[in-house]
Amino acid sequence: MASVFERRIAACRRRLERVDASLVVCFPSPNFTYLTGFEESPSERHLLLFVPQVGDPVVVAPAMYDQQLEALPIDEPTLEVRLWDDADDPVELVDDVLAELLPRADGTHHLADGTAESDVTAAESLTILVDDRLWATFSQDLRACAPDATYGLASTVLEELRIRKDDVELEALRRAGRIADRVSLEIRSRGTDLVGTTEAELADEIDRLLTAEGGGESAFETIVASGPNGARPHHHSGDRKIESGDPIVLDFGAFVAADLDGGTGRYPGDQTRTMVIGEPPDEYERVHDTVLEAQRVAVETVEPGATAGAIDRAARSVIEAAGYGDAFVHRTGHGVGLEVHEPPYIVGDSDRELEPGMVFSVEPGIYLDGRFGVRIEDLVVVTETGAERLNDSPRTWKTGSKHHQ
Repeated sequence: MASVFERRIAACRRRLERVDASLVVCFPSPNFTYLTGFEESPSERHLLLFVPQVGDPVVVAPAMYDQQLEALPIDEPTLEVRLWDDADDPVELVDDVLAELLPRADGTHHLADGTAESDVTAAESLTILVDDRLWATFSQDLRACAPDATYGLASTVLEELRIRKDDVELEALRRAGRIADRVSLEIRSRGTDLVGTTEAELADEIDRLLTAEGGGESAFETIVASGPNGARPHHHSGDRKIESGDPIVLDFGAFVAADLDGGTGRYPGDQTRTMVIGEPPDEYERVHDTVLEAQRVAVETVEPGATAGAIDRAARSVIEAAGYGDAFVHRTGHGVGLEVHEPPYIVGDSDRELEPGMVFSVEPGIYLDGRFGVRIEDLVVVTETGAERLNDSPRTWKTGSKHHQ
């Protein structure tokens, strides 16, 4: 049976044919990981994946990665690994690979044995799609090696593949959601014990609990925003001490590893709850109820064929009707996968139609400057008939309680 990565490479090649592109080039990024299961941070060294429409994919890599790359579960098509060491010029190797993988002027492709193969979809001009985040130095090297090619972005083919999660990815995202739920319950149950704790201390404790519950590293910088700091949607947790009566915005999640046939793939949790230690300030309950209702209406709007913009408008309409429209200052959500923020983006002008397997956050918020903020966030997956929430911890503002709302 083909590995998940072999199936993804095959799907990538079909999409290259559909958009009439010759080649996609990735460097260390979520795209590289998605196609091969290999994860590494980018550096100044040439570490590039070439997936052609015709011919076998090739990795150009420093010799130090030999063993990791040879262990990747990709046998068909053969993933050829070409190594270079510090005494070599990697650009010469890139030039050789491009000369072999790009179609010739007569519409044929070079093959390893020196023969040629007809290219039934050969384009009049060569099109190379490069990783959207490819560093300029590598982009310049590609252009020097293939100056006559037309260049575009890898997202042209890979976004449509990555945006719908398969069963293995969904299982990982569900596990990440359950981990976030358990941590949320634990923090909520501590109630007044949190008084006197600084935001940074509570953020550290949340990170510790995420690991203790089975998560990997935090998927993003944990947000603990207490009192007036909650009015800043992306507040950085600081040394403010939590006081009785403070609303506290808690936004956190951890990566979990997916079971991907020996390759690597990490998928994040992302949950936000807003709770109050003690009695809430004036107007708080009305604001919290409004955000909770906006989230409920938005989630109920999710179904195949609905647009991302419709989800945003559903949430925004509730908040605007309550008189807080100007205080909802960000989009309603974002997709999650190998990245915490990726398509689809749940924003008002988006006509992207939702499809089963898409996963994204639904996180309306109201932010009252100098007073407090409220945000409630769950991840949802689009199903054949609607939406499945990947988070199920209490959404109430009350602490010391484990009941659901």
